[in-house]
Amino acid sequence: MKSQIIPILFAVIAGAVLPFQAVFNMQLGKTVHQPIFAAFASFLLGTLGLLTYLIYLKFDFSTLTQTKEASAVVWTAGLLGAFYVAAVIILAPKLGTALTFGLVVTGQMLVSVLLDHFGLFGLPINQINWQKTIGILLLLLGVIFIRKH
Repeated sequence: MKSQIIPILFAVIAGAVLPFQAVFNMQLGKTVHQPIFAAFASFLLGTLGLLTYLIYLKFDFSTLTQTKEASAVVWTAGLLGAFYVAAVIILAPKLGTALTFGLVVTGQMLVSVLLDHFGLFGLPINQINWQKTIGILLLLLGVIFIRKH
Protein backbone atom coordinates (compact mmCIF):
# COMPACT_ATOMS: atom_id res chain seq x y z
CA MET A 1 0.00 0.00 0.00
CA LYS A 2 2.88 2.37 0.81
CA SER A 3 4.05 2.31 -2.83
CA GLN A 4 0.59 3.50 -3.90
CA ILE A 5 0.43 6.60 -1.67
CA ILE A 6 1.94 8.99 -4.24
CA PRO A 7 -0.19 7.74 -7.17
CA ILE A 8 -3.32 7.87 -4.98
CA LEU A 9 -2.56 11.44 -3.88
CA PHE A 10 -1.84 12.41 -7.49
CA ALA A 11 -5.20 10.96 -8.58
CA VAL A 12 -7.03 12.85 -5.81
CA ILE A 13 -5.30 16.10 -6.80
CA ALA A 14 -6.10 15.47 -10.48
CA GLY A 15 -9.75 15.06 -9.53
CA ALA A 16 -9.68 18.08 -7.23
CA VAL A 17 -8.58 20.45 -10.00
CA LEU A 18 -11.48 19.53 -12.31
CA PRO A 19 -14.10 21.66 -10.51
CA PHE A 20 -11.72 24.63 -10.76
CA GLN A 21 -11.32 23.98 -14.48
CA ALA A 22 -15.10 23.86 -14.85
CA VAL A 23 -15.67 27.10 -12.93
CA PHE A 24 -12.94 28.97 -14.81
CA ASN A 25 -14.17 27.68 -18.19
CA MET A 26 -17.73 28.55 -17.20
CA GLN A 27 -16.66 32.11 -16.33
CA LEU A 28 -14.81 32.48 -19.63
CA GLY A 29 -17.83 31.14 -21.49
CA LYS A 30 -20.06 33.73 -19.79
CA THR A 31 -17.58 36.51 -20.55
CA VAL A 32 -17.49 35.76 -24.28
CA HIS A 33 -21.13 34.53 -24.38
CA GLN A 34 -20.04 31.21 -25.88
CA PRO A 35 -19.28 28.15 -23.72
CA ILE A 36 -17.83 26.22 -26.65
CA PHE A 37 -15.18 28.92 -27.13
CA ALA A 38 -14.22 28.41 -23.49
CA ALA A 39 -13.72 24.70 -24.18
CA PHE A 40 -11.64 25.55 -27.26
CA ALA A 41 -9.50 28.02 -25.31
CA SER A 42 -9.01 25.43 -22.56
CA PHE A 43 -7.78 22.84 -25.04
CA LEU A 44 -5.59 25.35 -26.87
CA LEU A 45 -3.86 26.46 -23.69
CA GLY A 46 -3.59 22.85 -22.51
CA THR A 47 -2.04 21.87 -25.85
CA LEU A 48 0.51 24.68 -25.60
CA GLY A 49 1.31 23.66 -22.02
CA LEU A 50 1.82 20.02 -23.01
CA LEU A 51 3.95 21.01 -26.00
CA THR A 52 6.13 23.15 -23.74
CA TYR A 53 6.52 20.22 -21.34
CA LEU A 54 7.43 17.83 -24.18
CA ILE A 55 10.11 20.28 -25.33
CA TYR A 56 11.38 20.51 -21.75
CA LEU A 57 11.55 16.69 -21.63
CA LYS A 58 13.50 16.74 -24.92
CA PHE A 59 10.86 14.50 -26.51
CA ASP A 60 12.02 12.92 -29.77
CA PHE A 61 9.33 14.16 -32.14
CA SER A 62 10.63 11.84 -34.87
CA THR A 63 8.90 8.99 -33.01
CA LEU A 64 5.56 10.48 -34.05
CA THR A 65 5.79 8.41 -37.24
CA GLN A 66 4.94 5.43 -35.02
CA THR A 67 1.48 6.87 -34.36
CA LYS A 68 0.30 5.34 -37.64
CA GLU A 69 0.49 1.98 -35.86
CA ALA A 70 -2.14 3.09 -33.33
CA SER A 71 -5.71 1.88 -33.69
CA ALA A 72 -8.08 4.44 -35.21
CA VAL A 73 -10.23 4.34 -32.06
CA VAL A 74 -7.48 5.86 -29.90
CA TRP A 75 -7.72 9.10 -31.87
CA THR A 76 -11.25 9.66 -30.55
CA ALA A 77 -9.82 10.43 -27.09
CA GLY A 78 -9.41 14.10 -27.96
CA LEU A 79 -13.01 14.33 -29.14
CA LEU A 80 -14.20 12.58 -25.99
CA GLY A 81 -12.21 15.06 -23.92
CA ALA A 82 -13.69 17.98 -25.86
CA PHE A 83 -17.20 16.59 -25.32
CA TYR A 84 -16.52 16.22 -21.60
CA VAL A 85 -15.15 19.75 -21.14
CA ALA A 86 -17.94 21.33 -23.20
CA ALA A 87 -20.61 19.31 -21.36
CA VAL A 88 -19.31 20.35 -17.94
CA ILE A 89 -19.17 24.02 -19.00
CA ILE A 90 -22.79 23.83 -20.16
CA LEU A 91 -24.13 21.67 -17.31
CA ALA A 92 -22.43 23.20 -14.26
CA PRO A 93 -24.42 26.47 -14.39
CA LYS A 94 -27.66 24.50 -14.78
CA LEU A 95 -27.05 21.75 -12.22
CA GLY A 96 -24.38 23.26 -9.97
CA THR A 97 -20.83 22.01 -9.77
CA ALA A 98 -21.50 19.48 -6.98
CA LEU A 99 -24.32 17.70 -8.83
CA THR A 100 -22.52 17.94 -12.17
CA PHE A 101 -19.37 16.32 -10.81
CA GLY A 102 -21.35 13.82 -8.74
CA LEU A 103 -23.00 12.66 -11.95
CA VAL A 104 -19.70 12.76 -13.86
CA VAL A 105 -17.91 10.64 -11.24
CA THR A 106 -20.83 8.20 -11.11
CA GLY A 107 -20.74 7.84 -14.90
CA GLN A 108 -16.96 7.41 -14.86
CA MET A 109 -17.09 4.75 -12.17
CA LEU A 110 -19.94 2.82 -13.81
CA VAL A 111 -18.24 2.72 -17.22
CA SER A 112 -14.82 2.02 -15.68
CA VAL A 113 -16.19 -1.00 -13.82
CA LEU A 114 -17.77 -2.29 -17.05
CA LEU A 115 -14.56 -1.73 -19.05
CA ASP A 116 -12.62 -3.67 -16.40
CA HIS A 117 -15.24 -6.42 -16.10
CA PHE A 118 -15.23 -7.18 -19.83
CA GLY A 119 -11.54 -6.41 -20.39
CA LEU A 120 -12.41 -4.03 -23.21
CA PHE A 121 -9.71 -2.29 -25.28
CA GLY A 122 -7.02 -4.63 -23.97
CA LEU A 123 -7.59 -3.91 -20.28
CA PRO A 124 -6.95 -6.77 -17.87
CA ILE A 125 -10.21 -8.39 -16.77
CA ASN A 126 -11.23 -7.34 -13.28
CA GLN A 127 -14.71 -8.69 -12.68
CA ILE A 128 -17.56 -6.86 -11.01
CA ASN A 129 -18.17 -8.04 -7.46
CA TRP A 130 -20.57 -7.09 -4.70
CA GLN A 131 -18.17 -4.48 -3.26
CA LYS A 132 -17.96 -2.63 -6.59
CA THR A 133 -21.72 -2.85 -6.99
CA ILE A 134 -22.24 -1.33 -3.53
CA GLY A 135 -19.69 1.38 -4.36
CA ILE A 136 -21.63 2.38 -7.48
CA LEU A 137 -24.92 2.30 -5.56
CA LEU A 138 -23.38 4.57 -2.90
CA LEU A 139 -22.29 7.00 -5.62
CA LEU A 140 -25.86 7.02 -6.94
CA LEU A 141 -27.15 7.59 -3.42
CA GLY A 142 -24.69 10.48 -3.04
CA VAL A 143 -26.00 12.05 -6.24
CA ILE A 144 -29.57 11.72 -4.92
CA PHE A 145 -28.60 13.42 -1.65
CA ILE A 146 -26.74 16.21 -3.46
CA ARG A 147 -29.72 16.77 -5.76
CA LYS A 148 -32.14 17.05 -2.83
CA HIS A 149 -30.21 19.96 -1.34
